[in-house]
Amino acid sequence: MPIYEYECRNCGKHFEKMQKITEEPLSSCPFCAGKLKKLVSNCSFQLKGSGWYVTDYAKKSEKKEEKIKDKKEGKDKKSDTGKEIGKTKEKTKEKAVNQ
Repeated sequence: MPIYEYECRNCGKHFEKMQKITEEPLSSCPFCAGKLKKLVSNCSFQLKGSGWYVTDYAKKSEKKEEKIKDKKEGKDKKSDTGKEIGKTKEKTKEKAVNQ
């Protein structure tokens, strides 16, 4: 349930009230029965689970940095694998021809 902030226009008291979203806002001050003003305030919430913490973001960026570094150095894993596969095919063709 959200917490709403109110301020009394009569006595100036400031307080919070936990209410359902579907409930009507309070209209009278519980301290002096004066009119209330509903305040807009910063909401505080906490995101839980993987991907929401600073350390989770750092891990992802490290991987990206490694990929960028590998590309700059010419260490593209896909191209290396492709070269090895090409060499294997050539050797297989040579064996077939020699037999």
